[in-house]
Amino acid sequence: MKAVVLAAGQGTRMRPLSESVPKPMLPVADRPLVAHTVDTAVDAGADEIVLVIGYEGETVRNYFGAEHRGVPVSYAVQEEQAGTADAVNAARDHIEGPFAVLNGDNLYDQAAIGRLFDACPAVCAIEVDEPSNYGVLSTDGEDGLITEIVEKPADPPTNLANAGAYAFPAEAREWLTVPASERGEHEITDVVARVIDEYDVTPITLERWLDVGRPWELLEANEWKLGEVERRIDGDVSEDARLEGMVVVEDGATIEPGVVIEGPALIGAGAEVGPNAYIRGATLVGPDAEIGHSVEIKNSVVSRGTSVSHLSYVGDSVLGRDVNFGAGTNVANLRHDDAAIEFTVKGDRVSTGRRKFGVVAGDEVKTGINTSLYPGLKLEGGATTLPGETVDRDR
Repeated sequence: MKAVVLAAGQGTRMRPLSESVPKPMLPVADRPLVAHTVDTAVDAGADEIVLVIGYEGETVRNYFGAEHRGVPVSYAVQEEQAGTADAVNAARDHIEGPFAVLNGDNLYDQAAIGRLFDACPAVCAIEVDEPSNYGVLSTDGEDGLITEIVEKPADPPTNLANAGAYAFPAEAREWLTVPASERGEHEITDVVARVIDEYDVTPITLERWLDVGRPWELLEANEWKLGEVERRIDGDVSEDARLEGMVVVEDGATIEPGVVIEGPALIGAGAEVGPNAYIRGATLVGPDAEIGHSVEIKNSVVSRGTSVSHLSYVGDSVLGRDVNFGAGTNVANLRHDDAAIEFTVKGDRVSTGRRKFGVVAGDEVKTGINTSLYPGLKLEGGATTLPGETVDRDR
């Protein structure tokens, strides 16, 4: 079965991290986000991957090339971000026979995608506490087949949310041209509705699923995938360092004396950590990053080429590429009233649902020495702070 993986979007809700990197290419453990989706499709038995690309599409092409893990990879370009059905329609020339569609910014449990392919036509679903926030699948109580898909109903008929993974019959290729919805997009759910009318469609319940749309969900994605790493030490680790649990130190990384790393954690190729640094709690230190003397990094993503200088603390945060945190930069990640941290998404302050959440720094942010950063702070790419400054507003 061919698997169409949607990876054309910029990811405006993920800004500033997606200002120069397409959201599907943001780092999750040892590979980009979309690579986890592609690997899931390959492991489920896909015999070809069709990647639908758009914003910064060459970044995706350069990563995957013409083949991934022995499976051919082809590309389709979505010229304008006009909805999920439009994205799949961009790939129609690559589609013959039954085909699957997966979102390149979603993480799925492996076993369920295998069942999805086998059960075609089928739709992945996840049981949720508040189904009115999702597209909801109705099922026939007698045989369990899907009878309807309804977008964000006020009175949900079930708690089965549409998880954005589909296995379509070959005929669905001819049904991809659908009218625009009220929000001006061509929705894949309209294609799903047509398939439900014409075929017996099986719901495949996921045990675990994550839609990675906002920066704190990138943290969740890393928490998930770093939790699956197997311990591997290929880099240069001092005898005076202590590595506990599931820790990966890639070839070319250096761990200096006095460093303590409590896994799950991954230290990328060419990264330098220490001396006397402390890394803990599902932390990704990207390739060529530098973690200085007596720095503590907790439950964070530190992207490629970023430097966190000595005597700094970074907790529950996402730092973009080539960020430079001056010595003594400290990130606050907890409110005194213990309320959930809010963050600005597309101009609105929204709850992250997280009791602890620090800062999100775009590429090439620079802080002066002894900068203090409030929780839930967004620093746009290239932003700077003065030495000794306390920053309590986005900039």
